[in-house]
Parts: sequence; C-alpha cells; structure tokens
Amino acid sequence: MVEGLGVSSVSISISRMWCGRLQSASQNVLTAAQPALTRWNRRRAKLTDQLNKTAWITGASSGIGEALTKAFVASGGYAILSGRNVGELQRVATETGATERCLILPFDTVDYASLADKVAAAIAFQGHIDVLVNNAGISQRSPALDTDLSVYQRIVDVDLLAPIALTQALLSHMVSRGSGQIVMISSVAGKAGVPMRTAYCAAKHGLIGYADALRSEVAGQGVKVLVVAPGSVKTNVSRNALNADGSVRGISDAAIDNGIDPNEVASLIWEAVRTGKREIVIAEGMEASIPVLRAQDPEKLFDMVEAMVAAGYAQKISAQ
Repeated sequence: MVEGLGVSSVSISISRMWCGRLQSASQNVLTAAQPALTRWNRRRAKLTDQLNKTAWITGASSGIGEALTKAFVASGGYAILSGRNVGELQRVATETGATERCLILPFDTVDYASLADKVAAAIAFQGHIDVLVNNAGISQRSPALDTDLSVYQRIVDVDLLAPIALTQALLSHMVSRGSGQIVMISSVAGKAGVPMRTAYCAAKHGLIGYADALRSEVAGQGVKVLVVAPGSVKTNVSRNALNADGSVRGISDAAIDNGIDPNEVASLIWEAVRTGKREIVIAEGMEASIPVLRAQDPEKLFDMVEAMVAAGYAQKISAQ
C-alpha cells in the first residue's frame, strides 16, 4: 500500500493541475473515478465459485489478508492462513464460518529455514495450492537521513526477500501441476518513490521487478503472476510502521483511516485473479494518478513530490 500520503493542500493543487491532463497509461488502474468501479459497484461484486480450490494467504490475521481469506472461503474455497499471531488467525478462521476449510499455519515469513516444512504442510492440506498470496509486510515512517540501517534490513527482509523465498519454495509445485497463480501485494509506493518510506519503496519496487521477471519465465508453464499495487487502505499498516530507530510507530493517520475498505480491495483482487490480470493498481484520487504520472511524465511527478516535502509533509508525518 502507499500507506497514507496525507498530502498538503499545496501538493493536492499541484497534482490536480498536472494529473488532470493525463490520459490513462493502463487499463489496470482501478479508481473510484471510473463508473464501473465505484464503491457501490465494488460492494456488489461477487467472487466466482472457488469450490475445491486452495489459497495460501500470508498476513491473514488482519487487513487485506483477512478480507481475502474470508471472501475466498465464502466462495467455497479452502484457505491456508499464515501469520505470527495465532490467536488472530484463529479468530479469522472462526469468522469465516467454515473452520473445516481453513488451515492455520503460523510462521514468521523470514524464518527461511522452516519454509520447506511449511510448504509441505500447506500442500498436504488439500493436496495442492492453487493461489499463493504474498501479503505480509511492514512499512516505515522516517526520513532517510535519520533511519538506521537495521530498519532497511528489516523491511527489505520482510517485504522483498520473504515473499521471494516463499514463492521460490512453492514454485516447483505449481510448475509441476502446470497451473497456479502467485499474487504479490506491492503498493503504489512500489510504482513511484514516496517520502518518509525509502526502505518500503525500495522493497516494494523490488517486488514488482521480481514478479515481472518471474511472470515472463513461467507464463508458458501455466503459472500466472499478479502484482497488486494498493493505495491507502483502511488497515493497521501505518500503526505498525517502523520509526527511524526501528520502534513501532503505534498510531494511524487520517489517510489510512479514511482509506478503501479492505473487503472492496479483496473483491477486486479476486476478480483480477479470476480474469488473469497481470497488474492492477487499486487507489483513489491523487494516489491513483501517481503510477500514471510516473509512466507518462516522471519529471512532473518528481517536482510534485519535492513540493510536498517543501510544504512540510515530512514534519507533518513526524508530528502525528
């Protein structure tokens, strides 16, 4: 996710002036401004029947991961719920109303030594994995000048190396079956640099690069790869973000609190899986314009983001 830009009035006016002239660079930018993707229509969206299909979802204890799990099970599918908080994973499984179709498989995604055993347990649940959703992640709220290297190491480990490691561990299973889908939850911050999130942007950019390269290699072997780049979504991402010293931020912000409902995001993601999309951006307002502007006129985007910082964006974020 872009994790709550919370832009100033100066940057908003600049973005409107520039982004208003843009032509869509991709049909995969999903915004509330498009009539077919209003919030009302999103709520009406129906997940197609997932009977006998199995999805493995990391970060399943809250936010987008929780919403993805509940929607998948509600459609008849089997879900493997992974994360570190066993109690919350159990809560999500119970709230699906079908615990018999849920496997709670807790682990820390950076515990690479345990991956072989976790993959074996996941496959054994129903004999196959149809969809892997790499959703677990952590964000940041600190200027680069003040940020300890350990924060970069932690975020790159969790947001980039961990999903790569899990994908690599499961990839041969999907290739051998000649089918499967890998979903990488990146961010609008993985499409363009966002201040106060240098580590997060680096990891999410890297995730897209890995996914794009992997897609080209396995497309002919029946395996699909979807990149999802959300904007602000109403989750705990800002509250759980790391400060410059590695401590947990502990507070949210207005942009996240007023973000897109995770259930709407989950509906759009499962629809993209169903239709075989390769990349979607799920964002509204200025955030939806960022990937388009980055592709069409990066100099203007750079100017806009620099203007945000000059107008006091970093101080505003730090003061929250």
